[in-house]
Amino acid sequence: MSKVLRIGTRGSALALWQANETKRLIESLPGAPAVELVIIKTQGDLQQDIPLWKTPGKGFFTAELDRAQLDKEVDVVVHSLKDLATVMTPGLALTAVLEREDPRDALVVRGGLTPLSLDSRAFTARDGGDLDSLPKGARIGTSSLRRRAFLAHARPDLKHMELRGNVPTRVKKLDDGVYDAIILATAGLKRLGLENRVSYRLPTSGFPNAVAQGIIGICTREGDAETDRWVAPLNHTESRIAADAERGLLRKLEGGCQVPVGALATLSGDTVTLYSAACNLDGSDFVAAEGSAPLVDAAKLGVRVAEDLLNRGATSVLAEANARRQAVQH
Repeated sequence: MSKVLRIGTRGSALALWQANETKRLIESLPGAPAVELVIIKTQGDLQQDIPLWKTPGKGFFTAELDRAQLDKEVDVVVHSLKDLATVMTPGLALTAVLEREDPRDALVVRGGLTPLSLDSRAFTARDGGDLDSLPKGARIGTSSLRRRAFLAHARPDLKHMELRGNVPTRVKKLDDGVYDAIILATAGLKRLGLENRVSYRLPTSGFPNAVAQGIIGICTREGDAETDRWVAPLNHTESRIAADAERGLLRKLEGGCQVPVGALATLSGDTVTLYSAACNLDGSDFVAAEGSAPLVDAAKLGVRVAEDLLNRGATSVLAEANARRQAVQH
Protein backbone atom coordinates (compact mmCIF):
# COMPACT_ATOMS: atom_id res chain seq x y z
CA MET A 1 0.00 0.00 0.00
CA SER A 2 1.68 3.20 -1.18
CA LYS A 3 -0.39 5.72 0.74
CA VAL A 4 -0.64 6.30 4.45
CA LEU A 5 -3.49 4.39 6.12
CA ARG A 6 -5.60 6.97 7.97
CA ILE A 7 -7.55 5.94 11.07
CA GLY A 8 -10.44 8.19 12.09
CA THR A 9 -11.16 8.46 15.79
CA ARG A 10 -12.78 10.63 18.41
CA GLY A 11 -10.39 12.59 20.59
CA SER A 12 -11.23 11.26 24.05
CA ALA A 13 -8.61 9.40 26.02
CA LEU A 14 -10.44 6.09 25.59
CA ALA A 15 -11.06 6.60 21.87
CA LEU A 16 -7.39 7.42 21.34
CA TRP A 17 -6.36 4.31 23.27
CA GLN A 18 -8.57 2.21 21.01
CA ALA A 19 -7.27 3.85 17.83
CA ASN A 20 -3.65 3.53 18.93
CA GLU A 21 -4.17 -0.14 19.75
CA THR A 22 -5.59 -0.67 16.25
CA LYS A 23 -2.65 1.26 14.79
CA ARG A 24 -0.21 -0.92 16.73
CA LEU A 25 -1.84 -4.12 15.51
CA ILE A 26 -1.84 -3.02 11.87
CA GLU A 27 1.78 -1.91 12.06
CA SER A 28 2.72 -5.32 13.47
CA LEU A 29 1.60 -7.04 10.24
CA PRO A 30 4.34 -7.90 7.73
CA GLY A 31 4.69 -5.19 5.06
CA ALA A 32 2.21 -2.89 6.78
CA PRO A 33 1.84 0.70 5.52
CA ALA A 34 2.46 3.81 7.57
CA VAL A 35 -0.53 4.57 9.80
CA GLU A 36 -1.69 7.92 11.14
CA LEU A 37 -4.57 9.00 13.35
CA VAL A 38 -7.10 11.65 12.31
CA ILE A 39 -9.13 13.10 15.20
CA ILE A 40 -12.73 13.94 14.36
CA LYS A 41 -15.11 15.75 16.70
CA THR A 42 -18.60 14.30 16.93
CA GLN A 43 -21.87 15.77 18.12
CA GLY A 44 -21.53 13.70 21.27
CA ASP A 45 -18.16 15.30 22.02
CA LEU A 46 -19.39 18.84 21.42
CA GLN A 47 -22.72 18.66 23.29
CA GLN A 48 -21.73 17.68 26.81
CA ASP A 49 -24.64 19.42 28.53
CA ILE A 50 -27.37 17.11 27.17
CA PRO A 51 -28.27 13.83 28.93
CA LEU A 52 -27.60 10.99 26.50
CA TRP A 53 -31.16 9.70 26.75
CA LYS A 54 -32.41 13.08 25.47
CA THR A 55 -30.29 13.02 22.30
CA PRO A 56 -32.20 12.77 19.01
CA GLY A 57 -31.83 9.66 16.88
CA LYS A 58 -28.84 7.38 16.57
CA GLY A 59 -25.25 8.10 15.64
CA PHE A 60 -24.66 10.70 18.35
CA PHE A 61 -21.05 9.55 18.60
CA THR A 62 -20.59 8.16 15.09
CA ALA A 63 -22.28 10.26 12.37
CA GLU A 64 -19.33 12.59 11.74
CA LEU A 65 -16.95 9.63 11.64
CA ASP A 66 -19.15 7.90 9.07
CA ARG A 67 -19.22 11.03 6.91
CA ALA A 68 -15.44 11.40 6.99
CA GLN A 69 -15.05 7.79 5.94
CA LEU A 70 -17.55 8.00 3.09
CA ASP A 71 -15.87 11.22 1.91
CA LYS A 72 -12.52 9.36 1.93
CA GLU A 73 -10.99 11.69 4.49
CA VAL A 74 -10.07 8.56 6.44
CA ASP A 75 -9.76 4.90 5.47
CA VAL A 76 -10.55 3.20 8.77
CA VAL A 77 -12.72 4.22 11.71
CA VAL A 78 -12.40 2.72 15.19
CA HIS A 79 -15.48 2.62 17.43
CA SER A 80 -16.55 1.40 20.81
CA LEU A 81 -18.87 -1.16 19.27
CA LYS A 82 -21.61 -0.40 21.80
CA ASP A 83 -21.90 3.08 20.22
CA LEU A 84 -22.30 1.75 16.68
CA ALA A 85 -25.81 1.35 15.24
CA THR A 86 -26.83 -2.24 14.56
CA VAL A 87 -27.76 -1.27 10.98
CA MET A 88 -24.60 -0.06 9.27
CA THR A 89 -24.49 3.18 7.32
CA PRO A 90 -24.77 2.29 3.59
CA GLY A 91 -21.32 2.00 2.06
CA LEU A 92 -19.60 1.04 5.33
CA ALA A 93 -18.85 -2.36 6.82
CA LEU A 94 -17.85 -3.71 10.21
CA THR A 95 -14.72 -5.49 9.00
CA ALA A 96 -13.15 -6.58 12.28
CA VAL A 97 -13.57 -6.55 16.03
CA LEU A 98 -10.77 -6.83 18.57
CA GLU A 99 -10.74 -9.27 21.45
CA ARG A 100 -13.32 -8.36 24.05
CA GLU A 101 -12.29 -6.86 27.36
CA ASP A 102 -14.33 -7.48 30.53
CA PRO A 103 -17.90 -6.57 29.48
CA ARG A 104 -19.30 -5.89 32.96
CA ASP A 105 -20.29 -2.57 34.43
CA ALA A 106 -18.19 -1.31 37.33
CA LEU A 107 -19.35 0.52 40.41
CA VAL A 108 -16.75 3.18 41.29
CA VAL A 109 -17.21 4.45 44.82
CA ARG A 110 -15.85 7.73 46.13
CA GLY A 111 -12.85 7.18 48.38
CA GLY A 112 -13.88 6.70 51.98
CA LEU A 113 -17.50 5.70 51.36
CA THR A 114 -18.30 2.51 53.28
CA PRO A 115 -21.43 0.38 53.44
CA LEU A 116 -22.96 2.19 56.41
CA SER A 117 -21.15 5.47 56.85
CA LEU A 118 -18.61 7.92 55.56
CA ASP A 119 -15.13 7.37 56.96
CA SER A 120 -11.59 6.79 55.75
CA ARG A 121 -11.91 3.09 54.84
CA ALA A 122 -11.96 2.49 51.08
CA PHE A 123 -13.49 -0.41 49.20
CA THR A 124 -11.52 -3.31 47.78
CA ALA A 125 -12.69 -4.35 44.30
CA ARG A 126 -14.70 -7.55 44.28
CA ASP A 127 -16.10 -9.60 41.41
CA GLY A 128 -19.83 -10.01 41.30
CA GLY A 129 -20.48 -7.57 44.12
CA ASP A 130 -23.92 -6.04 44.49
CA LEU A 131 -25.17 -2.56 45.28
CA ASP A 132 -26.13 -3.28 48.89
CA SER A 133 -22.88 -1.71 50.05
CA LEU A 134 -24.10 1.81 49.31
CA PRO A 135 -25.77 3.94 51.98
CA LYS A 136 -29.45 4.74 51.60
CA GLY A 137 -30.01 7.69 49.28
CA ALA A 138 -26.47 7.65 47.87
CA ARG A 139 -25.98 9.84 44.77
CA ILE A 140 -25.18 7.70 41.71
CA GLY A 141 -23.90 9.22 38.48
CA THR A 142 -24.73 7.60 35.15
CA SER A 143 -25.67 8.75 31.65
CA SER A 144 -27.40 5.51 30.64
CA LEU A 145 -31.10 4.67 30.74
CA ARG A 146 -30.15 0.99 30.95
CA ARG A 147 -28.05 1.56 34.06
CA ARG A 148 -30.71 3.79 35.62
CA ALA A 149 -33.39 1.15 35.09
CA PHE A 150 -31.39 -1.71 36.59
CA LEU A 151 -30.28 0.55 39.43
CA ALA A 152 -33.90 1.41 40.18
CA HIS A 153 -34.75 -2.28 40.25
CA ALA A 154 -31.88 -3.21 42.59
CA ARG A 155 -31.91 -0.12 44.85
CA PRO A 156 -34.95 2.15 44.40
CA ASP A 157 -33.74 4.39 47.23
CA LEU A 158 -30.64 5.61 45.38
CA LYS A 159 -30.59 9.09 43.83
CA HIS A 160 -29.81 9.12 40.10
CA MET A 161 -27.76 12.03 38.72
CA GLU A 162 -26.65 12.82 35.17
CA LEU A 163 -23.03 12.06 34.33
CA ARG A 164 -21.37 13.22 31.11
CA GLY A 165 -17.77 13.65 29.94
CA ASN A 166 -14.93 11.28 29.12
CA VAL A 167 -13.82 8.62 31.58
CA PRO A 168 -11.14 10.68 33.42
CA THR A 169 -13.55 13.63 33.70
CA ARG A 170 -16.25 11.41 35.18
CA VAL A 171 -13.84 9.97 37.74
CA LYS A 172 -12.67 13.48 38.68
CA LYS A 173 -16.27 14.59 39.26
CA LEU A 174 -16.65 11.64 41.62
CA ASP A 175 -13.47 12.53 43.48
CA ASP A 176 -14.63 16.15 43.73
CA GLY A 177 -17.68 14.99 45.66
CA VAL A 178 -20.36 15.59 43.03
CA TYR A 179 -21.41 11.94 43.38
CA ASP A 180 -21.08 9.21 45.99
CA ALA A 181 -20.54 6.59 43.28
CA ILE A 182 -20.63 6.31 39.51
CA ILE A 183 -21.12 3.42 37.10
CA LEU A 184 -18.73 2.99 34.18
CA ALA A 185 -17.70 0.17 31.86
CA THR A 186 -14.98 -1.98 33.40
CA ALA A 187 -13.32 -2.22 29.98
CA GLY A 188 -12.77 1.54 29.67
CA LEU A 189 -11.30 1.77 33.16
CA LYS A 190 -8.91 -1.12 32.49
CA ARG A 191 -7.77 0.28 29.15
CA LEU A 192 -6.96 3.62 30.73
CA GLY A 193 -5.05 2.10 33.62
CA LEU A 194 -7.81 2.88 36.12
CA GLU A 195 -8.76 -0.67 37.09
CA ASN A 196 -7.76 0.08 40.67
CA ARG A 197 -10.77 2.45 40.85
CA VAL A 198 -13.23 -0.43 40.42
CA SER A 199 -15.06 -1.08 43.69
CA TYR A 200 -17.43 -3.77 42.42
CA ARG A 201 -17.92 -5.49 39.09
CA LEU A 202 -21.69 -5.75 38.80
CA PRO A 203 -23.07 -9.24 38.04
CA THR A 204 -24.58 -9.58 34.57
CA SER A 205 -27.52 -11.63 35.89
CA GLY A 206 -29.07 -8.59 37.55
CA PHE A 207 -27.16 -5.83 35.83
CA PRO A 208 -26.49 -6.94 32.23
CA ASN A 209 -23.97 -4.94 30.23
CA ALA A 210 -24.74 -2.87 27.14
CA VAL A 211 -24.75 -4.76 23.85
CA ALA A 212 -21.15 -5.25 22.63
CA GLN A 213 -19.70 -3.47 25.64
CA GLY A 214 -15.95 -4.04 25.86
CA ILE A 215 -15.57 -4.72 22.12
CA ILE A 216 -13.69 -2.43 19.72
CA GLY A 217 -15.17 -2.32 16.21
CA ILE A 218 -13.15 -1.43 13.10
CA CYS A 219 -15.02 -0.20 10.02
CA THR A 220 -13.93 0.21 6.41
CA ARG A 221 -15.62 1.30 3.19
CA GLU A 222 -17.37 -1.43 1.24
CA GLY A 223 -15.23 -2.54 -1.70
CA ASP A 224 -12.00 -1.08 -0.30
CA ALA A 225 -10.04 -4.31 -0.67
CA GLU A 226 -6.66 -2.67 -0.08
CA THR A 227 -7.69 -1.35 3.33
CA ASP A 228 -9.52 -4.58 4.20
CA ARG A 229 -6.24 -6.41 3.61
CA TRP A 230 -4.82 -4.76 6.74
CA VAL A 231 -7.96 -4.72 8.87
CA ALA A 232 -9.48 -8.17 8.32
CA PRO A 233 -6.55 -10.05 9.94
CA LEU A 234 -7.27 -8.21 13.22
CA ASN A 235 -10.68 -9.83 13.63
CA HIS A 236 -11.11 -11.87 16.82
CA THR A 237 -13.51 -14.67 15.91
CA GLU A 238 -14.98 -15.41 19.35
CA SER A 239 -15.63 -11.73 20.07
CA ARG A 240 -17.26 -11.32 16.65
CA ILE A 241 -19.62 -14.22 17.33
CA ALA A 242 -20.61 -12.69 20.67
CA ALA A 243 -21.12 -9.30 19.02
CA ASP A 244 -23.26 -10.82 16.26
CA ALA A 245 -25.55 -12.45 18.81
CA GLU A 246 -25.93 -9.34 20.96
CA ARG A 247 -26.30 -6.94 18.04
CA GLY A 248 -28.79 -9.31 16.40
CA LEU A 249 -30.92 -9.05 19.53
CA LEU A 250 -30.73 -5.25 19.64
CA ARG A 251 -31.51 -4.97 15.93
CA LYS A 252 -34.66 -7.05 16.43
CA LEU A 253 -35.70 -4.85 19.33
CA GLU A 254 -35.02 -1.79 17.14
CA GLY A 255 -33.27 -0.04 19.97
CA GLY A 256 -30.18 2.14 20.10
CA CYS A 257 -27.73 2.28 22.97
CA GLN A 258 -30.20 4.33 25.04
CA VAL A 259 -32.81 1.68 25.79
CA PRO A 260 -33.06 -0.20 29.11
CA VAL A 261 -31.81 -3.52 27.68
CA GLY A 262 -28.61 -5.41 28.39
CA ALA A 263 -27.22 -8.59 26.85
CA LEU A 264 -24.21 -10.87 27.13
CA ALA A 265 -23.21 -13.71 24.82
CA THR A 266 -20.79 -16.37 26.05
CA LEU A 267 -19.14 -19.17 24.10
CA SER A 268 -18.50 -22.75 25.17
CA GLY A 269 -17.19 -25.22 22.61
CA ASP A 270 -19.42 -25.07 19.56
CA THR A 271 -22.26 -23.29 21.37
CA VAL A 272 -23.07 -19.64 22.02
CA THR A 273 -25.42 -18.72 24.87
CA LEU A 274 -27.14 -15.34 25.01
CA TYR A 275 -28.65 -13.82 28.16
CA SER A 276 -30.64 -10.60 27.99
CA ALA A 277 -32.79 -8.53 30.31
CA ALA A 278 -34.91 -5.40 30.10
CA CYS A 279 -36.30 -3.24 32.88
CA ASN A 280 -38.78 -0.40 33.29
CA LEU A 281 -37.16 2.95 34.03
CA ASP A 282 -38.68 2.94 37.51
CA GLY A 283 -37.31 -0.56 38.13
CA SER A 284 -40.76 -2.08 38.59
CA ASP A 285 -40.64 -4.75 35.89
CA PHE A 286 -37.51 -6.87 35.25
CA VAL A 287 -37.80 -9.24 32.27
CA ALA A 288 -35.10 -11.74 31.24
CA ALA A 289 -34.61 -14.39 28.55
CA GLU A 290 -31.85 -16.79 27.58
CA GLY A 291 -31.08 -19.20 24.76
CA SER A 292 -28.31 -21.18 23.08
CA ALA A 293 -27.41 -22.08 19.51
CA PRO A 294 -24.50 -23.29 17.35
CA LEU A 295 -21.82 -20.65 16.77
CA VAL A 296 -22.81 -20.23 13.11
CA ASP A 297 -26.31 -19.17 14.18
CA ALA A 298 -25.25 -16.40 16.56
CA ALA A 299 -27.21 -13.64 14.81
CA LYS A 300 -30.30 -15.86 14.56
CA LEU A 301 -29.98 -16.61 18.27
CA GLY A 302 -30.10 -12.88 18.94
CA VAL A 303 -33.40 -12.62 17.08
CA ARG A 304 -34.84 -15.62 18.92
CA VAL A 305 -33.89 -14.34 22.38
CA ALA A 306 -35.25 -10.90 21.47
CA GLU A 307 -38.58 -12.45 20.49
CA ASP A 308 -38.65 -14.39 23.75
CA LEU A 309 -37.90 -11.20 25.66
CA LEU A 310 -40.77 -9.41 23.93
CA ASN A 311 -43.14 -12.30 24.60
CA ARG A 312 -42.24 -12.16 28.29
CA GLY A 313 -43.22 -8.49 28.58
CA ALA A 314 -40.35 -6.40 27.25
CA THR A 315 -42.68 -4.73 24.73
CA SER A 316 -44.09 -2.42 27.40
CA VAL A 317 -40.62 -1.76 28.83
CA LEU A 318 -39.28 -0.58 25.47
CA ALA A 319 -42.45 1.37 24.66
CA GLU A 320 -42.08 3.33 27.90
CA ALA A 321 -38.46 4.20 27.13
CA ASN A 322 -39.26 5.27 23.56
CA ALA A 323 -42.21 7.38 24.70
CA ARG A 324 -40.00 9.17 27.22
CA ARG A 325 -37.33 9.88 24.61
CA GLN A 326 -39.87 11.21 22.11
CA ALA A 327 -41.47 13.43 24.72
CA VAL A 328 -38.22 15.18 25.61
CA GLN A 329 -37.09 15.48 21.99
CA HIS A 330 -40.21 17.31 20.86
